[in-house]
Amino acid sequence: MMRVLAALAALLFAAAAHADSWVTPTVREVFSASRDHFVRVTPGVSWGDTVGFKGAATGRYAEATWYARAADGSYKPAATVTLPNPVAPVEFFVADDGRVVTLDNWHNRGYGVAVAVYAADGKAIASYKLADLFTEKEIEAFSHSVSSIHWHDGPAYINQDQKTFYLMVKPGADLIVGLESGRYAYCETREGKYVCRDRNEGRVWRPYGEVVLTK
Repeated sequence: MMRVLAALAALLFAAAAHADSWVTPTVREVFSASRDHFVRVTPGVSWGDTVGFKGAATGRYAEATWYARAADGSYKPAATVTLPNPVAPVEFFVADDGRVVTLDNWHNRGYGVAVAVYAADGKAIASYKLADLFTEKEIEAFSHSVSSIHWHDGPAYINQDQKTFYLMVKPGADLIVGLESGRYAYCETREGKYVCRDRNEGRVWRPYGEVVLTK
């Protein structure tokens, strides 16, 4: 009996470890470091288009509005676009020139559009699903929970150059995205050298300095 109870406890612990707990998304605003721009994201309501909510209502997707600081110090709306996120991005980042990077989907980290880059006028520059960045085997190797794929574990930010976005996938492995071009580099430390690839198929590993991410 004790062995049965112990086994049940272990199963319950494992289930809890892989459960997802998300608060209800709210309207959020993120400023650029210069404070010259900010973006407001209003959550969508299309839960039926997310993983784990089959049969739920579908409808409006998340919406982002860009604001730019005017000469008098006030902020004027510059663009409003519908995002490819059914509910909301998990995080988003604003560069000093108004370019934006969104990361993951609310309650569905790793599903749908994982990374997207937008110009200051709201125009989409590039977007990537995990299948665009990794092989099927690599995606399967990431930790999975009930409704998310936990594909990165570390800091994410716009670099000081304001031209690239940095995301630590795991210790020793990073994703770097050019904000102007939308091109990416996935970099790893291999045999003591930091090398990168800029495509998923036909991979060629090169020193980071040889990868062109900016225009």
